[in-house]
Amino acid sequence: MEDLTKYFETNKNTWNKKAEVHSQSDMYQLSDFKKGKSSLNSYELEALGDVSGKSLLHLQCHFGQDTLSWSRLGAKCMGVDISDKALEIAKQLNDDLKLDAEFLCCNVLDTSKYVASLFDIIFTSYGVIGWLPDLKPWAIMIAERLKPGGVFYMAEFHPIVWMFDYLEKPAVMKYGYMQKEAIYEEYEGTYADTDSEMISKEYGWNHGFGEIISSLTEAGLQIEYLKEHYESPYDVLPDLTETSSGMYVANHQLYPLIFEIKASKPLK
Repeated sequence: MEDLTKYFETNKNTWNKKAEVHSQSDMYQLSDFKKGKSSLNSYELEALGDVSGKSLLHLQCHFGQDTLSWSRLGAKCMGVDISDKALEIAKQLNDDLKLDAEFLCCNVLDTSKYVASLFDIIFTSYGVIGWLPDLKPWAIMIAERLKPGGVFYMAEFHPIVWMFDYLEKPAVMKYGYMQKEAIYEEYEGTYADTDSEMISKEYGWNHGFGEIISSLTEAGLQIEYLKEHYESPYDVLPDLTETSSGMYVANHQLYPLIFEIKASKPLK
């Protein structure tokens, strides 16, 4: 089996740098967040509804804004991320806002090694699964940590979006829809601050819907729906246009930008 340590360590180092840049960026609006602005988007808010009193595990939580937004809505939250620097910021935010979320630093695939609790909801969103080489252990972990009757929900960029090399101008379709080999990119800046002088060095993997859905169902989850959307909450891809709703669309509208999956763990 291939040793993935180099990939994960490289990504962790990059995300440690990104955490500091992102927390100060206009995109993440940390000042407004501290004043009460939610970081959650309409897709996930509509999908999960009232979370008050429910336990929620947030996978790949970055520096915790979404975790803490769910906490503000009454959920008992735990956030998991590979970046210790990001979680330092998350824990400080939690204390400053007098919330009760917990944060765990580990590779998301290792979550069950450190967490024995079961959750009503497991949530992950926007730019997450591309950091994982294989979704089977990810899906197994999700099934392990869900309560019977619990819900898994993800919102993510569409698999077609990841087929393009955005370092090229204009972007070029370069990577396979089901490419197994790691994709390495090195560039200056980050999606939240393209003018930053930080150097992003990162390994990613592409996952098609067949792999995503099959991994979840083989782990024992039941898919409730798969939805695809032309509108993205984030202006992080080239040549997007803002709509009246504050979302962003590609002018060509040849393929969706976002998908949602909602699944549940059957009752025993």
